Amino acid sequence: MSDGVPHRRHPGPGYGDPGIAAAPTVPRILLGIQLRRLREARGITAREAALAIRGSESKISRIELGRNAVREVDVVDLLRLYQVTDLAQRDQLLNLAAEANSQAWWHHYHDVLPAWFQPYIGLEESADVIYSFEAQFVPGLLQTEDYAAAVFRLGDYSTADLDRLVDLRKRRQRRLNSGSLRFAAVIDEVALRRPVGNAALMRAQYEHLLGMVDRLGLVVQVAPLFGVSYAAPGSFSILHFPAEELPDMVYVEQLAGAQYLDKRGDVDRYSAVLEQISAASMTAGQSTNLIETMAAGREPG
Repeated sequence: MSDGVPHRRHPGPGYGDPGIAAAPTVPRILLGIQLRRLREARGITAREAALAIRGSESKISRIELGRNAVREVDVVDLLRLYQVTDLAQRDQLLNLAAEANSQAWWHHYHDVLPAWFQPYIGLEESADVIYSFEAQFVPGLLQTEDYAAAVFRLGDYSTADLDRLVDLRKRRQRRLNSGSLRFAAVIDEVALRRPVGNAALMRAQYEHLLGMVDRLGLVVQVAPLFGVSYAAPGSFSILHFPAEELPDMVYVEQLAGAQYLDKRGDVDRYSAVLEQISAASMTAGQSTNLIETMAAGREPG
């Protein structure tokens, strides 16, 4: 995904600190999935459910998609409507609702995070495997502090906001550095060659990439200039989660919003595109060799 594009109030994806309470995004989604299953199993329409919580059908839709926090009183009313009397099941769903309403660690950055982007941070924090194709910049998880700052300087940020955005990016990298996240990236060669800052900054970024690949065993491939990266409409990520009930999700970032795609057909389509790009890209070894020559200021022979 293009998590380095420097639009105003657009810092890009982030990860939470290891040891910080789980993000509320996943509990919201899991709660929504279970509430939808209960409603459908009872043959109750979204309109009937909406009346039970004195809301609208669109509110029920947002709850079932995990887009909104859910008031505990609404969950209680829905469980009554769905005739859920098992105490263990009720407790489980109410506990999910409590987690879904907790305050995420990135709330401290809410003034520089667009509302449409905040769910992504929770999803990314909860994923155990992420696959990405990046067409614009080095992926944010792999950026040095100086590279990230140089990218953000391309946008309309105050010095204070820029410092906070760089700090946010550093915080999200901790989970990757701890080894608790598997990450595989295909980077367009254009993104690698795009000058960001000065030559010394770029050389440090290349060396940082090489160090991370060597230390963490990351999978990094380079899509060559004359490859099939055009098969992708742009940068995107595919997230996989350890929770069995949570489907894989595709995240596609746009100028003033984002798409969160979890329908099986959409995920399969993007997965096929990524496989096509990966198959036509340099191998991990060839990619490392290219980055080494770039770090040394040479061109491959």
